[in-house]
Amino acid sequence: MSERFAAKVIVVTGATSGMGRAVAERVASEGAKVVLAARGKESGEELAELLPDAIFVPTDVTVEADVASLVHQAVQKYGRIDGVFNNVGAATAMGPLPTVSDEDWNAELSLNLSSVFYGLKHEIPALVASGGGAIVNNASNLGVVGAAGMAAYSAAKHGVVGLTRSAALEHAASGIRVNALVTGGVDTPLLRRNMSGVSPEEAIRFAGGMHPVGRIAAPQEIAAFVAFLLSDDATFITGAALAIDGGLTAA
Repeated sequence: MSERFAAKVIVVTGATSGMGRAVAERVASEGAKVVLAARGKESGEELAELLPDAIFVPTDVTVEADVASLVHQAVQKYGRIDGVFNNVGAATAMGPLPTVSDEDWNAELSLNLSSVFYGLKHEIPALVASGGGAIVNNASNLGVVGAAGMAAYSAAKHGVVGLTRSAALEHAASGIRVNALVTGGVDTPLLRRNMSGVSPEEAIRFAGGMHPVGRIAAPQEIAAFVAFLLSDDATFITGAALAIDGGLTAA
């Protein structure tokens, strides 16, 4: 595999499983120094040991001070940041909109939207200091369409797309690219857990049937696309919400 990330430093949040782990492994395999961020200390440290050059920083991305510390420790360790995959998120406030409590609404926005705001707020100055770079925010397909029973999550992910586009416009002249990832179903532990009442295999079959291509993605497919967007091969792409969703949002 190529060394297109040689001497580059990539920060990955939600890095210990699913898409985050796949991205961390992919960019590491292409020469990147990787800063892993997640809540789970044990799994984070284990992954850092497996990668050629990586550190783990325990991080709750809903807490701004944690995000600021993550960026500070990355720069302190490696002297720079060149790319970021902001990947944390989950649907938690489920059900018809009138039934969603104020507490659940705010928790959903905190996890899925404020976390990205904190990331951009602290990552962008570090990228400017490095002479530019790239950020990919995981918005999901519900950043561009709605879903009954998931109003809070969809609202938050639409917000991620808006943040992405605004940040891209603000900082294009500084050599910083910011894009949003519009993912469909991906075979992650989170997806398997969320499909309650069925086996993991049934969950995967059901989710796959919702996609025109008849299946969901492997995390490694998402990682390959994210690695492209973070690389110098994608220097003319910014401010975009890019679908990698098996045709889910094509209709």
